[in-house]
Amino acid sequence: MRQYLIDELSFLERDNLESYLKRTLKPAGIEGAFFLELPQDLWSEEQQGHDDCAPFYFSVILEKELIRFEFLIRSSSNLHCSCITWPTPDQRRFVLDFADNMLKEELIRA
Repeated sequence: MRQYLIDELSFLERDNLESYLKRTLKPAGIEGAFFLELPQDLWSEEQQGHDDCAPFYFSVILEKELIRFEFLIRSSSNLHCSCITWPTPDQRRFVLDFADNMLKEELIRA
């Protein structure tokens, strides 16, 4: 899996991130997993024609000492479709900007 990983989180940093994620993202139904929804203006050409598969999202997984942002863009309603793909450069920038802003706001130094 292609992913962006931030590790060596302290106990307090992890708690801060968990609080931030609970306030800003949709829970994925599994402890520590969240959905970062991809804004419609960033949908790729392939995703534009797949309204039935929307919304699209990145998975964010918070573990004991790390947080990871999976780069596979998933569909909320379909497991096997051509709209489930690796991000475009703009989509990748979106998830990395989210991560950077989160770390800055929560004063994470890991």
